[in-house]
Amino acid sequence: MSTPPAGTTKKRLFSRNDYLAPLPIPTGRKPCDVLNIIWRKNEVFLDISNYSIGSAVMVLWPMVMLFLGLSYVFNDPDALVLGACITGIPIFFLIQGLFREAPLPVRFNRQRREVCVPQADGEYWVVPWESVTAAATQHSSVSQGGRVTMGLLVIGFENPDPQAKDDQKHFSMGFNCGGGTTAMALWECIRSYMEIGPDAAPEAVALDSGGSLHYFIDYMRDKAKTRGWFLTILWEGFVGTIIFNAPLAVYLQRKKLYPPPDLTYPAIIEWSKPLPPEQWAKRSPELEIAIAEREAELAAQTAQEQA
Repeated sequence: MSTPPAGTTKKRLFSRNDYLAPLPIPTGRKPCDVLNIIWRKNEVFLDISNYSIGSAVMVLWPMVMLFLGLSYVFNDPDALVLGACITGIPIFFLIQGLFREAPLPVRFNRQRREVCVPQADGEYWVVPWESVTAAATQHSSVSQGGRVTMGLLVIGFENPDPQAKDDQKHFSMGFNCGGGTTAMALWECIRSYMEIGPDAAPEAVALDSGGSLHYFIDYMRDKAKTRGWFLTILWEGFVGTIIFNAPLAVYLQRKKLYPPPDLTYPAIIEWSKPLPPEQWAKRSPELEIAIAEREAELAAQTAQEQA
């Protein structure tokens, strides 16, 4: 499956696609794990996944509160019936998801410059890092309510088996992060880890079994250092707790993913072990040239902005 080279942007009236890989050159954005996709990070590999029970809770909770509020204010039980019709099926799938096994993560091995991609049938692929595709997609729609923009970071992998069936040749992961610069910052978490090192990527999301309340208080203290307590209590305290029920979302996320699923294939356990530095895989000459050109381009843009 051919894709435009990294750095290419295709714009249409209501859409925009930014192609980020291959080859994985810098985007110019600071790495930011906006969706907590990093489950494990060490000197050898990075595990990522797009599984998020917490996000589903924070989407459904405002709708539940809306219909409960309408029923109370207008003393109308029909609002509860309408709310049950709209939110019933999503809540059913959310509860069902709590009892299903969480999906296995995709593992990026920086020392071997390879990626292990587990499949639903119990098999796995090991693909070269430089063959991974990535794109930030963004689509807009206009209605009476105004312009609405949605977007994804899409990461794709090609099956290295040339004899694979048509429906087993490609695998992709989509992250609902809004597209554009946000998708680039999310992609930079992976790219920076692989091309710069572990310290260049954000830390893995905290998935320990500690209490949700303690975690939430520590989170508010950190936010108060930059925003002040008034805005922190207003946004994280009122909006986050009452409107989106962030404590419940965090609790379910941490409960479900502690400990996060691991890759238990015997060959991949061996593959995930550290190598002596002299055995580490190197960048291809094509990627070296592409990164050097991109870094020079970004430096020129920065100098122009500062002039």
